[in-house]
Amino acid sequence: MEIFQVVAIGLVAAILSVVLKNQKPEIGMYISIVTGLIIFFFIATKLQAVIEILSQLATKINLDSVYLSTILKIVGIAYIAEFGSQVCKDAGEGLIASKIEFAGKILIMVMAVPILVSLMDLIINMVP
Repeated sequence: MEIFQVVAIGLVAAILSVVLKNQKPEIGMYISIVTGLIIFFFIATKLQAVIEILSQLATKINLDSVYLSTILKIVGIAYIAEFGSQVCKDAGEGLIASKIEFAGKILIMVMAVPILVSLMDLIINMVP
């Protein structure tokens, strides 16, 4: 199972980080970033199957592809903002982490506006 591989990568990185922090403290941050990227790309390859299934489902129900791509972009923004925030927190930069989280939330809100407008139009057209 993939989760065992992810956990193994994380544990090896944590042990390396702890061992090497005594000699060079900045190494811990680099190990954290590289490990995060390795896990992110490992998992990102698994998302391709999910995206294909969602695309097929959207085609079956005649959902405009703009909505599906917008939702996927929103999810991507959330994951990337969370990853960046966690890296900054690991580096001891909590203030920068909170700014990344804030920017991610604003970008998600901006991306969601077309969907919200479409939903409001649908509600307005349903009300007599």
